[in-house]
This record gives sequence, structure tokens and C-alpha cells, in this order.
Amino acid sequence: MLIDMHQPEDVFARVPELAAQIDPVLQALDGLLEDDQLYQQVRADLGKRYRFTLVHGRHSTPVEVILRMLLCKHLYQWSFKETEERVKDSLVLRWFCRVYFARVPDETTLLRWLRTLRPETLHALNDRVVELAKQAKVTQGRKLRLDATCVQTAIHHPTDSGLLVDSVRVLSRLVKQAKGLVTDQVSYLEQTCRSRLRSAKQAAQHLHRQLRRKGEAKEAEQKHLYQKLVEIAEHMVRQATRVVAALNQQPAAEAQRLLSEAERILPLVTQVIAQTRSRVLEGKKVASANKILSLFEPHTRAIPRHKGGALVEFGRHVILDEVEGGS
Repeated sequence: MLIDMHQPEDVFARVPELAAQIDPVLQALDGLLEDDQLYQQVRADLGKRYRFTLVHGRHSTPVEVILRMLLCKHLYQWSFKETEERVKDSLVLRWFCRVYFARVPDETTLLRWLRTLRPETLHALNDRVVELAKQAKVTQGRKLRLDATCVQTAIHHPTDSGLLVDSVRVLSRLVKQAKGLVTDQVSYLEQTCRSRLRSAKQAAQHLHRQLRRKGEAKEAEQKHLYQKLVEIAEHMVRQATRVVAALNQQPAAEAQRLLSEAERILPLVTQVIAQTRSRVLEGKKVASANKILSLFEPHTRAIPRHKGGALVEFGRHVILDEVEGGS
């Protein structure tokens, strides 16, 4: 059943004063978020998550907690996991998000609730914020300046061979860490938890030497070495998949941590293998938006600069905006 709020705790009575000293932005936002029109727009969407969300079932995460935690995530550019951890560890953020001493919703809960918000609601929220800012005489809401830049991510120069070696390295490390946890669940344990990193490195070294050679025969040899690298990566995917199936039966915290890491990395490795097959072995083009350029920063994109220096940067576009008054 959808509920509106937790019961306030007296221990938080002086926290607003502390919040004003630490971050005055939170103090200002706290007043804006008391706006009932803004709150009702969000509540209407969340109430449509399931057919009887408003009237039946166990109590949900309160609407104001969801709204305020999502705002903190956006304000500080945190991930969903980081938002959960920061709110959990901070008395001020527990007060601001109206969690108090209740359980902080986890990252998956926040993500599921966020998906229930319609684009129309988010546009309406932005319009309401502008209206409130005009009422507070922060801005007249008539001018908006926009600029964009590229923020580079800390990755090595992406190549198909490098990504395949990274894939083998990460999966090899994962299956080795899981070896002691899945002894009873996996047959042929040594083969399943075997690292293939040395084979991948040797194939990559041969490939790099071939790239420096000249002549018509080198292209066929390069494809052969790429095929070998792809097959090694596919072997590691099959090994990791067997380990994941075994970890699913383990309730231990370490097993669940490894399971979460495997479920995050396996789809990325599978995509790296697919894009290498398409680009190198089949000679097809892969759209930039569909490319994986880093397993560790998967949001990275190749961005043409059309300026002096590097022709392409690897990172993300960041859009900066400012209204009159510098807000």
C-alpha cells in the first residue's frame, strides 16, 4: 500500500540547524519540497505502479523519501548505490530525505520507483521549480544559457584486442575468487575456475607484432589471432556462467558480492565479444551508441572534437545551463 511519510522522530529536531551549517542548499531545497502541488504530481505516478498500489499490500517506501533521495542523487551526481550508502551513513541526509531511523531503501528499490515516473511528470516538475523560483525572485525564468563540453573518462585507449584481454582478466579474477565458495557445487572445479589470462596475453602480443608487419598475408593472420582471442573470451564466459549458477545457491555475503559483480560484468563482456565479431571478423560497422569502450566505465563514448589536438576523445558530453542571476 502506498504511504506518504514515516512518523517524525524528536531526535531530528535540531538537525535542520546542522544542515544549514553544512550545506545551505539542502536547507533551501527542504522548503521548496514542501510544495504540495509538486508532491502530488509525483504521488499520482507512483500510485500507478500496480493496480492496487494505493489501497492494498504492505507499506511502500514513502513518496517523500523517494522524491528526496532521487533529488539528492541528481544534485550530487551519485549512483543509485552511492545514494543509498550516503543517506544510510548521514544523520543530516536521513533528516532531509525523511528516512529518520527507518530502513533506507536500496538501489534497486529507487530504480524501480524512478521508472514509474512519466516524462510528462518530470517536465511538469521542472515547470513547477521555475514557477517557485520566480515566486522567490531567484530568477525571472526568461533566459537560459546552455553550453556543452566533453569530460574524459580515465580509461586506456580502447582497442578490440585490449577489451578482450580486459574481459578475460576480469572474469579470471572472478572465478578464482569464487573457487573456494563453489567447491561442492561445481564438477571439474580446476577446469571451471582456470584462468585463461596468459593465453589471452600471448595472443594479444602476437597480434600486436602482426599489426607492425607489412604485406597481404598479415590480414588473414590478424583475423586468425582475433578469432583466437574471441574464443578464449567465450571460454571464460562459459566458465563464469557455471560459477554464477553455483553462487546462486550460496547465501554467504561474499558469494552474493561476487554474484552481483558477475551479473554486472557478463553482459558487458558478451557485448565486447559481439562487437569484435561484427567489426573485425565480419567487417561490419557498429554504431557508436552500441559500442563498449571500457568494462569499468561502460558509459564512455567516442566523441569527435573537430578541434586541434586529439580528433576523438573518450568520455561523455556534459551540458551546462544557467539562468539569469547565475543559478
